[in-house]
Amino acid sequence: MNADAVTHAFEEHRSVLTGVAYRMLGRIADAEDVVQEAWLRWSSASREDVREPGAFLVRITTRLAVDRLRQLRVRREAYVGPWLPEPFVTDYGPAVPDTAEQAVLADSVSVAVMVVLESLSPLERAVFVLREAFGFPYEEIAATLDRTEPAVRRLAGRARRHVEERKPRYDVDPARRRDLTERFLAAAAGGDIEALLSLLASDVRLVGDSGGKTKAPLRIIESRDKVGRFLFAVAQGQGAKFEIRFVEVNGGPAALVLSDGEPDSVFQLDVKDDAIQCVYIVRNPDKLSGLAVV
Repeated sequence: MNADAVTHAFEEHRSVLTGVAYRMLGRIADAEDVVQEAWLRWSSASREDVREPGAFLVRITTRLAVDRLRQLRVRREAYVGPWLPEPFVTDYGPAVPDTAEQAVLADSVSVAVMVVLESLSPLERAVFVLREAFGFPYEEIAATLDRTEPAVRRLAGRARRHVEERKPRYDVDPARRRDLTERFLAAAAGGDIEALLSLLASDVRLVGDSGGKTKAPLRIIESRDKVGRFLFAVAQGQGAKFEIRFVEVNGGPAALVLSDGEPDSVFQLDVKDDAIQCVYIVRNPDKLSGLAVV
């Protein structure tokens, strides 16, 4: 395999490798570091016995991501306030033409699922990502993680039960979520507190991620009244310098708030029965830099 073929083989699988690494780590920069390390190993490896470059590259990437996740666990224990995954642009377009495949990929990268994945062990998370998001066979996952197939099946069962037990049951219709997001933002920006409250479920939750680097709630806010009044106060304090742009991140519509042209925050809603069940706000500037060019 000449140098051009080596590069082509890697680039052909880059999107899958990035998808695996992001679902494992929750941050784009960490995922890109892992993929870059996978490239270095791939480009310098002896490839004579590699019959399936894709499987080989996923194996390298997954093992690197497991190692990186173990290192990150210590850092996240000291994280200031709630942790949310870095917003990940998921406008797949024609790259993923099958709507059923799009739904699987979107669900596996949703904020609600990514938060639940944080509570899995690194090996459970790897098995869940490879099996549930990308459909890899158990035999291949076992080879990737250097485990027996029965052991991988047990890990998969535990991970699946854990996710299903903790994953909220929300509507995933993007058109419905987009409509409710627009109404939510209009009510907040227009100062209509009653309209805003009418969109919120009685037990709505608000989760803000600032990493302690900017203003955001350091605890989860719960109940319609508390969440509504917090959002109303935020909207009234923004002024005219803010611009709102709709983007698709983590498999669903979101509102990107720009301040003087720079990303300030990302709002995303979980919806059920035409009511907002959860509001996610990412304000950690380290997690917004990648949206500057959206």
